[in-house]
Formats: sequence, C-alpha cells, structure tokens
Amino acid sequence: MIELLDPTLEAPAQSIAYAPRPARLEGTRVALIENTKFNSDRLLQKIGDLLIKEYGAASARMFRKHNASVPAHAEIIEEVRKTCDVVVAGIGD
Repeated sequence: MIELLDPTLEAPAQSIAYAPRPARLEGTRVALIENTKFNSDRLLQKIGDLLIKEYGAASARMFRKHNASVPAHAEIIEEVRKTCDVVVAGIGD
C-alpha cells in the first residue's frame, strides 16, 4: 500500500497595517528607493517627474539600495527620515 502525504498547508490569515497616506502630495519631498534591477532607476525617475509635474510634489530624490534582495541600508533610511515626506519603493523586474 502506498501512502500519499500532502505537504501543503493553508496559510494563516494575517492583517496588514498600511502606512498612513498623505491627503495630497503638494509640497512633499519624495524619496525614490531604487533596487538596482534593470531600468528601475529610469522608471522611478519618471514616477518622480510625474509626481512633481502633475501632483505638485516639491522634489523627488533617488536613493539606491545595495541590491534588490536586501532592505534599504540604515544610511538610506536615516537620510529619508531627515529629508523626505513620502517614499516610493518596490520596483520588481
């Protein structure tokens, strides 16, 4: 007799706490965190330009992570906290 085992489990439900969103972007300083993947810097720059032109953001500043598989390093996080109001991150392939 062959016994079949099913290794799958149902994932436990987890609630996600999203960061508060600003009501508007006018006058905000935007951090763009680039993850080193191909063209992510170009895409983020275009997003930053649109946020300035169409939504009135005051500035958009690019930051570059060490690589895509790690979180932003402490220096980036500290600089963003000091100089920016909102962050755009999470670019994939």
